[in-house]
Amino acid sequence: MISKKQSQTEFILLMASLMSIVALSIDAILPALDVIGNSIGITDDRNNQMLITMIFLGLGFGQLIFGPLSDSMGRKPIIYIGFTVFVLASFICVLAPNLEIMIIGRILQGIGLSAPRTISIAMVRDSFSGDYMAKIMSFIVAIFILVPVVAPALGKLLLDSFGWEAIFNSQLIFGAIIMIWLWKRQPETLHPEHKIKLSKELFINGLKEFMKFKTSIAFTLISGFITGSFMVYLSASQDIFQNQYNLKEEFPYIFAALAISVGFATFLNGTLVLKFGMYKLVRAFLIAFTTIPLIYLLFYFGKPNPNAYVLVAFFAIQFFSIGFLFGNLRSLAMQPVGHIAGVGAAINGFVSTIMAVPIATYIGRFITDTASPLFIGFLICGVTSIGILIMLKKSVTSEAIPRSIK
Repeated sequence: MISKKQSQTEFILLMASLMSIVALSIDAILPALDVIGNSIGITDDRNNQMLITMIFLGLGFGQLIFGPLSDSMGRKPIIYIGFTVFVLASFICVLAPNLEIMIIGRILQGIGLSAPRTISIAMVRDSFSGDYMAKIMSFIVAIFILVPVVAPALGKLLLDSFGWEAIFNSQLIFGAIIMIWLWKRQPETLHPEHKIKLSKELFINGLKEFMKFKTSIAFTLISGFITGSFMVYLSASQDIFQNQYNLKEEFPYIFAALAISVGFATFLNGTLVLKFGMYKLVRAFLIAFTTIPLIYLLFYFGKPNPNAYVLVAFFAIQFFSIGFLFGNLRSLAMQPVGHIAGVGAAINGFVSTIMAVPIATYIGRFITDTASPLFIGFLICGVTSIGILIMLKKSVTSEAIPRSIK
């Protein structure tokens, strides 16, 4: 629901900001992974990746809690509860004496942030549907992607000026500003008549309803594979550019440039989705997503890393494809389940995230002296996703397929 005093532009900006707290918590610490690792006694640099993947683990499980609760209690109260958990978890991270405590803090951060991340999507679904929802989601993600553009540079500045703890403190300040904005300007989007009575069967009944829709299941699984492959990049990019290429100072700017590639594609998607529909764009860019790593491996598999400019060019094209996939996949998965948007967003987010964590953890272990394992991961996830898309097309009749995926 958008109030008379709130414009659609403000709604888009607020939803993007809610999602951005997650991005800031992940991307801002990338330049500081080595320093944090040394501070808490990490001896194997590959364990630094856990500081990224573990927050995703919390994001996955937290959605199962907060999504169903938001269908019963409303969207805004649950976001406030989640942010409170995030605040407490951030203090645990700052005070962590070792890797184990830091992992607990990062998981709890993820659980807390799952509320604004998931419920912002439910709020969009409360207010819009169909290809227009995909358009709104594209603009939200296009704005949200500005945070990964600036977050590593901001993290590097805070690290050099005040120490790595300041990065966590800045996240709390940013989050507090967004919570005040939400409280003051955003009306509750869940209509009272749509609230579901809180009970132990709430999630189970929602899961049964979600499982009725093959399209929701299929696009959730595809989202898991794409998210997993991208998570490998998030957790390993610092190692690739700083250690394999010795580009420590340049890393924040490289990361920003690649984030712009995702953001530009997402912005274009907001215009193209109304012309072509979500499904056609997903199909086209899944093929592109799968073809790009195949070309890379044909040239560089079993060989040393190519020139840094070549690698960045391949990443940029790969992430341009991803920019057309993220928002459309979630919109396609959510389209049939608007009547249980909170539970639906929770299931979609949980499955895709819990799939992504082991994918990223497993593939990341192979990235030691070249970037080839990352592209192998892209290829496998792309081929599997195309296979799911083909099976979906065969398993549903044309009458059962929404207009947007014909």
